[in-house]
Amino acid sequence: MLDIKFLRENPELVKENIRKKFQDSKLPLVDEAIRLDKEKRAAQQEVEQLKARRNKLSKANGPLFGQLKKCEDEAKKAELQAQIDANNALVKADDDRRAELDKLQSELEVKLREVMYLIPNIIDPSVPIGKDDSENVEVERFGEPTVPDFEVPHHVDIMARFDGIDKDSAGRVAGMGFYYLLGDIARLHEAVLVYARDFMIDEKGFTYVIPPFMMHGDVVKGVMSQADMDGMMYKIEGEDLYLIGTSEHSMIGRFIDQIIPEQQLPLTLTSYSPCFRKEVGSHGLEERGVYRIHQFEKQEMIVVCRPEESMEWYDKLWKNSVELFRNMEIPVRQLECCSGDLADLKVKSCDIEAWSPRQQKYFEVCSCSNLGDAQARRLGIRVKGADGKLYLAHTLNNTAVAPPRMLIAFLENHLQADGSVTIPACLQPYMGGKKVLLPKHE
Repeated sequence: MLDIKFLRENPELVKENIRKKFQDSKLPLVDEAIRLDKEKRAAQQEVEQLKARRNKLSKANGPLFGQLKKCEDEAKKAELQAQIDANNALVKADDDRRAELDKLQSELEVKLREVMYLIPNIIDPSVPIGKDDSENVEVERFGEPTVPDFEVPHHVDIMARFDGIDKDSAGRVAGMGFYYLLGDIARLHEAVLVYARDFMIDEKGFTYVIPPFMMHGDVVKGVMSQADMDGMMYKIEGEDLYLIGTSEHSMIGRFIDQIIPEQQLPLTLTSYSPCFRKEVGSHGLEERGVYRIHQFEKQEMIVVCRPEESMEWYDKLWKNSVELFRNMEIPVRQLECCSGDLADLKVKSCDIEAWSPRQQKYFEVCSCSNLGDAQARRLGIRVKGADGKLYLAHTLNNTAVAPPRMLIAFLENHLQADGSVTIPACLQPYMGGKKVLLPKHE
């Protein structure tokens, strides 16, 4: 969410930013926000004028009461009382008007906030301009993508060779978009998560956190756009609670309405959580596999920092993902998200995509985002500087790993011609020392 003062002073810049995101339908929101802000400030100005007049009238009544108390002339007393009554009537009228204005200001504040929530954040100048994800830009590749000289089966078929997945039973229990993982595949799933956790703690120095897996509606609105909220979040019926779609949301929500001493920054946190998503939209669920599903687990990275440090942390975060995947011997690339593919709160974002030997293309496994002060402004996350002044923090997030999606890349890139799957050195301690997984059947 933008600063209303910034929007007030730079309406054309804000409109140009909306055009860069190809969201022209939102252009009228800028003028609407300016109108609501003007009305709100006019109401506030009138309130201040009424307060000043009330103080003046109250001050004037003091001497009048004193004169009335001492006066013996009935005509003069009547005149003084009439003046006092007139002043009191004005005070009463002003108090009634102030009550109306206070209500109007509250209504205008709600409307203005709703409009401001819909206006996209200002994107970084380095963001490539494009309409949608088809115009995202490849920046760099890490590791050589290879295509084996044997056919790579669908990832569900690979898992099935190890008796490692049961979607049919999951469908009977919970419906489409769920799964059972079993045996070596289930252990591999957990090994990847635990390795990613230890990588972030031991090698990158992040603090490990297990967050709440539910959160209140005000936190949801503070960390994500309404469109994403509608398409992602599961609401708990009859309660002000939502299941988290990613731990980033409850991790950032931890600091709602908090003032953080500057010397504590940056806060570098890594969290584990299950994630739940409705997956409403054009992409839908993946009917057969586990690429897009209702339930998965994730190891996440979160940073809360000073504004001048956020771009430096942005680069560190996505490079963490590259290093993590290369340690697991999976070729990846960095894909810069274009303006039209950025969610409204994001300043800059990129995906880390893993190579799929079966499809002979890359697919998303991590998403790194710098949200500037958007989430902090919505949630009231402030920093107290050394000079005692308060300012808004910047927030960033990035996926470490999110299996079972990540398992697709792992299994395809480590599959051997005989159907076995090799285990890279970094994961072997988490797999009981196993260097290879042998299929139970073809």
